[in-house]
Amino acid sequence: MNAEVKNLTSNTFSFALIDWYDLNKRDLPWRNTDDPYVIWLSEIILQQTRVQQGLPYFQKFLNQFPTIESFAYASEQEILKLWQGLGYYSRARNMLVCARQIMADYDGQFPNDYNHLLKLKGVGKYTAAAIGSFAFKIPVAVLDGNVFRVLSRIFGIEDDIAESKSYVVFEKKAQLLIDQKFPDKFNQAIMEFGALHCTPKNPNCEECIFKFQCFAYQKDLQAVLPIKKKKLKKRKRFFNYCLLSYENQVLVSKRGPKDIWEGMFEFLLIETEEEKSIDVLLKQELKFLTGLASLSTCSENYKHVLTHQTIFASFLRFSFKDKGSFESIKNKFDMKMVNFEELDLLPISRLTDKYLKKELN
Repeated sequence: MNAEVKNLTSNTFSFALIDWYDLNKRDLPWRNTDDPYVIWLSEIILQQTRVQQGLPYFQKFLNQFPTIESFAYASEQEILKLWQGLGYYSRARNMLVCARQIMADYDGQFPNDYNHLLKLKGVGKYTAAAIGSFAFKIPVAVLDGNVFRVLSRIFGIEDDIAESKSYVVFEKKAQLLIDQKFPDKFNQAIMEFGALHCTPKNPNCEECIFKFQCFAYQKDLQAVLPIKKKKLKKRKRFFNYCLLSYENQVLVSKRGPKDIWEGMFEFLLIETEEEKSIDVLLKQELKFLTGLASLSTCSENYKHVLTHQTIFASFLRFSFKDKGSFESIKNKFDMKMVNFEELDLLPISRLTDKYLKKELN
């Protein structure tokens, strides 16, 4: 256990935090380098992703694309396939744009200036501060969920973190605290302290080096701080997927922009306002298949929970009687014809992947 802090000033907070970090930090591969490409890769992958889940993806990406140049020359399909299952696919598409931007505008080198980092596609304040401090020792404080929690509890900041105006309050406080000589260690330390010690539930207060100065501990407000009042309203959507096949071929199409899973491949999708029975679907939405294909299997209902919406999905498999009818549907919906084996090469949603692994293997 680290020594407890007696007098909490900006300097003592920073020194104590870095000392705690040196003794307690996890050994993670992106912490053993100042290569901005490796740091960028890890930071984008870990946005809204737990370390345990993100680590295998980080290693896969780094193995396949060891440099920013190799990443920039990849296709969108390659990137999305490698990203498959990680969610928030706009991150992957933005990464490809960013890599090409760096090759075109910065001669293949990450800019070593915070404001220029902010100009990169998909790089916001947090990511720019992370890359800037970890790779170039630029003294700009990071702000993520862990940092909000640590600052709110220790210093008694009661501004609602769900409100955009509160960002300025936390940003100002973090910037006052950051170690100017070791901004990289400070930023890593405060995030690690929130992830391992000052956790959302059951923080380890009794063994905390800041417990005598911590506002939340003294006031018994650990369960209250940080304050976040806004709650997401989740939308319910009903997906009816039709796996249309003829012999060893199946029809797929690429999802368009401005919706979930942009650029991913899927089977013919019939979305309805409410859940409908198979009989109703066959008589209404799928009557165009009458006489052309027969329903061979129907899956169980799948529930897929996303941040802003919940998907209720079913998969109906249809077998076509002849190639002509199969091709007519292909042309009608502007779909792509692939062999079943090729599905493994296409980027698909986790929902579709779950169905394929359960129903077709």
